[in-house]
Amino acid sequence: MSAQRNILLLGSGFVAEPCLEYLLRSGNNRITVACRRVEKAQVLADKYAGVAAASVDVEDAAALEEAVAAHDLVISLIPYTQHALVMRAAIKARKHVVTTSYISPAMEELDAAAKEAGIICMNEIGLDPGIDHLYALKIINEVRAEGGKITSFESFCGGLPAPEASNNPLGYKFSWSARGVLLALRNNARYWQDGKLVEIAGPDLMDSARPIFIYPAFALVGYGNRDSSHYRERYNIPHAETCVRGTLRYQGFPEFAKTLVNMGFLDDTPRDSLSATATGDLPWNRVTQQLLGHATDCPDELLRAIEGRIETQDAEARRRIIHGIKWLGITSPAIQAAKRGSYLDVLCARLEELMMYGEGERDMIVLQHKFEVENKDGSHNTRTSVTLMYGEPDGFQAMATTVGVPCGIATQLILDGKITATGVIAPMTPEIYQPIMDLLPSEGINAVEETI
Repeated sequence: MSAQRNILLLGSGFVAEPCLEYLLRSGNNRITVACRRVEKAQVLADKYAGVAAASVDVEDAAALEEAVAAHDLVISLIPYTQHALVMRAAIKARKHVVTTSYISPAMEELDAAAKEAGIICMNEIGLDPGIDHLYALKIINEVRAEGGKITSFESFCGGLPAPEASNNPLGYKFSWSARGVLLALRNNARYWQDGKLVEIAGPDLMDSARPIFIYPAFALVGYGNRDSSHYRERYNIPHAETCVRGTLRYQGFPEFAKTLVNMGFLDDTPRDSLSATATGDLPWNRVTQQLLGHATDCPDELLRAIEGRIETQDAEARRRIIHGIKWLGITSPAIQAAKRGSYLDVLCARLEELMMYGEGERDMIVLQHKFEVENKDGSHNTRTSVTLMYGEPDGFQAMATTVGVPCGIATQLILDGKITATGVIAPMTPEIYQPIMDLLPSEGINAVEETI
C-alpha cells in the first residue's frame, strides 16, 4: 500500500474536476481544493468524499507558502500569470508543481532554483499545450530514428461544439468566459511557410484562415496561433521549411469574426456610457450606433452601415453574416445590453447569453498533426496524427477531460517517482512523455496515425 500523498489543487474551474477525479482513483491521495473564496472551492470539494476546501490567496505570499508547505505537490490551475508565485513558494518548501500552461519567461527564470531545490515544475501538460507535444514528438522521433527528416510540420487544434451543437452563426460555443476567445482574435501570428518567415498582424489574423482537411465530415478552417516559429528548434526539426501551429474553427467563423473586428468590438477601452454606473437604459441599437459613429440608431440603417464593414465579396457569406448580426440582436432597440464598461465586454456578455452549451449538448476537440517526411532512401510521404474526442452529454466536456486528465496523469507519475527530471520542464523528452502517453488510451484519449 502506497503512502498517502497530500495534493493542493489551486483553482476549481471546469478542467479541475477531471483532474481531481483521476487522482482520487488511487485511494492514496488526499486533495485540498483551494480558491481565494472558499465557497468556490467548496462547491467542487462537496462532490467527492474526503476532499477538503480551503481559502488561499496566491497574492498573499505568507498564506501561499504555508499552504504549499503543508502538501507534497501543488497543481496550479489558476491564471498563468500567477504560476511563478506558486513556483517560488514551492521552491522554498521543496514541493513539486504541475501546471497545464506554457512556460512563461517568469517561470523559466526559476529553472535553476527549482533544480537546486530538487523539485519538478511540470508544465504544458493539458491539450494544447500538452497532448499536442506528445503525439508530435512521437512521430518526429520515429522519423529521426529511421534516418529521415521532417520537411514540413503543421499542427491545428480546436475546441468546438460537436456538429449537432454548432447551431449558431459563429459555429462556436463557450464553456467559460468569452473574453479570452475574443482577445485571441487580436493576437499576432508568426510561423514558417515554404522557407519564409510569415508575420500576420492581429487585425489581419482572420484573413489568413484557410481550409484544413481532416475528415470529409468537417468543414474546418485554421489560422496561426501566436508565435510558432520557434518550434523548429523546440521540436528539433531544422529541415522543416513549413512550421505552423494554429487554431481550428468551423467554416464561416473567420468572416463573421472579422466583421465584428471591423466594427470595433475588440476595443476594451473603458467607456462611461457603458459603465455599470451609467444611468438609463442601454438598448443594443444605441451601443452599435455609438460604436460605428453612425448618425442614427435605426436598425435598418445600422445594418446597412455594418454591410460596409463586411470584407468578403461572396454573396452567400455576406447574407449569412447579416443574418448572424440580426441573430445577435446588436441592432435591436428591444434588447438591453449589459453594462460591462467596454465594447468588448458588452459584446462578451451578449455572446455568453446566446452561446453557452445547453443541457445535453456535447463539445468536441480535434487535433491534427501533419508531417511531410523525407525518408532515408530519399522517398517522400505524408504522415498524419489525429486526436478526436467528444464530450459526454451532461458529463465532462472533451476540453475539460483532455486538459485535466493529462495533468492528473503527470501528477500521479511524479508522486510515484516515474517522472524524475527536476527544474521547470515540459514533456519534451521520451522519458517524460512516454509514461504519460502509455496511460492516455485507457482514458479514451488517443491519436489515429496514417501514412499517405
